[in-house]
Amino acid sequence: MKEHKGPLLLAAKDIVVKFNLRGQELTAIRGASLDVYEGETVAIVGESGSGKSVFTKTFIGMLDANGKVEGGELLFHGEDMTRYDTENQWLKVRGKKIAMVFQDPMTSLNPVRMIGEQIAEVIIWHFHKSHDEAKKETVELLTKVGIDEPERRYRQYPGEFSGGMRQRVVIAAAIACRPEILICDEPTTALDVTVQAQVLNLIKALQREMGMSVVFITHDLGVVANVADWMAVMYAGKIIEYGEVGEVFHQPEHPYTKALLRSLPQLGVKGHDLYAIQGTPPNLFKEIRGDAFAPRNPDAMKIDFLEEAPAFPVSETHWARTWLLSPQAKAFREALIKKEAETRSVQTPALPFDYEQAEPLLSVRDLSVHFKLGSSRVKAVDHVTFDIYKGETLSLVGESGSGKTTIGRAIMSIYTGNVEGDISFKGRKINRKLNKKERGKLHMEIQMIFQDPMASLNDRAKVDYIISEGLYNYHLFENEQDRLAKVEKMLAEVGLTSDFMTRFPHEFSGGQRQRIGIARSLVMNPDFVVADEPISALDVSIRAQVINLLNRMKKERGLTYLFIAHDLSAVRFISDRIAVIYRGRLVELATCEELFSRPLHPYTKALLSAAPYPDPDVEKNKAVLSYHPERESREGKEWIEAFPFHFLYATREEAEKYVHENI
Repeated sequence: MKEHKGPLLLAAKDIVVKFNLRGQELTAIRGASLDVYEGETVAIVGESGSGKSVFTKTFIGMLDANGKVEGGELLFHGEDMTRYDTENQWLKVRGKKIAMVFQDPMTSLNPVRMIGEQIAEVIIWHFHKSHDEAKKETVELLTKVGIDEPERRYRQYPGEFSGGMRQRVVIAAAIACRPEILICDEPTTALDVTVQAQVLNLIKALQREMGMSVVFITHDLGVVANVADWMAVMYAGKIIEYGEVGEVFHQPEHPYTKALLRSLPQLGVKGHDLYAIQGTPPNLFKEIRGDAFAPRNPDAMKIDFLEEAPAFPVSETHWARTWLLSPQAKAFREALIKKEAETRSVQTPALPFDYEQAEPLLSVRDLSVHFKLGSSRVKAVDHVTFDIYKGETLSLVGESGSGKTTIGRAIMSIYTGNVEGDISFKGRKINRKLNKKERGKLHMEIQMIFQDPMASLNDRAKVDYIISEGLYNYHLFENEQDRLAKVEKMLAEVGLTSDFMTRFPHEFSGGQRQRIGIARSLVMNPDFVVADEPISALDVSIRAQVINLLNRMKKERGLTYLFIAHDLSAVRFISDRIAVIYRGRLVELATCEELFSRPLHPYTKALLSAAPYPDPDVEKNKAVLSYHPERESREGKEWIEAFPFHFLYATREEAEKYVHENI
């Protein structure tokens, strides 16, 4: 049995949280329980809307005004915090004893105040120290969280920091009072894999140094494998499985936990659909009867719809709320395990893309993109050259600010004045001044899927108009009946019904909004699609649905993709080739499996080593490489074919060295 590292600090017992929304009662948390022990990390995982953030906000008394804890106990050092009825009582705990790091650091930081003053303010408020003392401590905290030149950085504003650096600032503010418990609410979701690895290592180092307990909220199971000692799986406001992290990963018992793990691209077989959870989470305005996951579980038993299962023990440190663990379900459970094993064994990987027979659809030659920042000129993309072949998916990976999206937008002619070099599509140059007819033809042939479906969809327009916008602009329908038929057909292709046509974007989940964005692009019947981080903001299960959709549309419509992403597990599953970009320059290009099995450039190796893998045994023992050249010299470097169809940007001497190391 796994021993806890220290005494029990916080015990949430059967917490019930209700919200009053427009006169209706929504039960967001339905009797959730969780224990937090000193010095340990417990991760809470689940889809968006499962109640992870609401549940942990009860720990610091930060529910919205229309939300209320209506049941259960919240014992911190034995004192029930659900009985607190004044803000002063919470202020003794919030920030000082239990602190929280939120997902988006820009919403936590005041953009018009110096970051140092914002951290110092926390110290002054809680410890009544002088401004000079608080400033000294703030500089020490900035050093502790890995920010260089802390005295200079103290006087800077949030807008002058990168996303990873802003997250470090928020962590510094959270640990300023040396809290006993640090709640991290999706702190790495929007970060690149390398920056994410740095932030995770920082949190673990601070935890060891300060003896903190950490509650980590995430939907990234690779991150859970990296940081957690214990894992709680949450669905529809209730924790449905809990255990030591290795046990839950290697022996999941609840059908929802199994479905989450099966949805991971790392466990998929190329050329086959990823497992995707069908349906949507239950309506929490209504009373839930039985297992909340039963309507989405194709193997649900009758009792799952009638009665909620108790917490059946799997071991002394692992339990799950599923009737499959009942002695009466033994035969059904064994048959289910056999069926799952047979399903996995019949899948064989698809054949790799045939490049010998392929023809280039889009060619980029010596592309450079410049931006003006005040009086200075910044080169975002630096002499990039590549081809994309008809019917393939080329993925572009690299850190934020490396130039991935800039390349995609240059191809879409969103940037014109600052673009140098040639971009050719179907043999004709497209980064030049096009007449109206040429531009219209190009917009029908090339479309873009954006990262944030909420920002790219008109929130005041109904789905019918959003999808029809391109049809209207280029007169691609004969009459109203034809237009409606095209919209309905497109909705059906992306897995949505015609009922959605009269609704607005805010009425949909993130995955559904992304489907609408895909439908809007594909209704134009393009040949080539630039997909800019189309899955980065999605849950594991919804991400699987969107990946399957993109792959299916590629097969059925003969599409070609430029897939821009930082999620390397998804990239490996969806790509034929991968191009790695660093500071505006391509540094490596190879077929997917070749790049993963034999990375050559040190930056590629660092990128792959930082990608989280959903297995605690792998994550706990892996070494994350770093790539920080003191001076990035480009003298003598060229684009070299190191192995057949495997290119890298290096000097001849460097290329020989990299090849020798990987033979």
